Amino acid sequence: MAWWEWLLWTLLVSFYIFCLFTVCALTFQKGRTWLGIIGIFIPFLWLIGAILPAKEGSRFDIAQQMRYRATVDQMTR
Repeated sequence: MAWWEWLLWTLLVSFYIFCLFTVCALTFQKGRTWLGIIGIFIPFLWLIGAILPAKEGSRFDIAQQMRYRATVDQMTR
């Protein structure tokens, strides 16, 4: 393998690991479990799961509702 092939593979693996800890985590937080699991093999599905709205009662949805309520409480005082 030439040096540029090693560089290309290193960049590709680094990008995959970066997506694993960011986009994949967001997909799971939004309650899109199947997209997160299948996305391990087809990473494009992680992006779809991260773009879709959060499922009702998911971790992301609850945190978003709490932020909204805190903002409303601040503005009404």
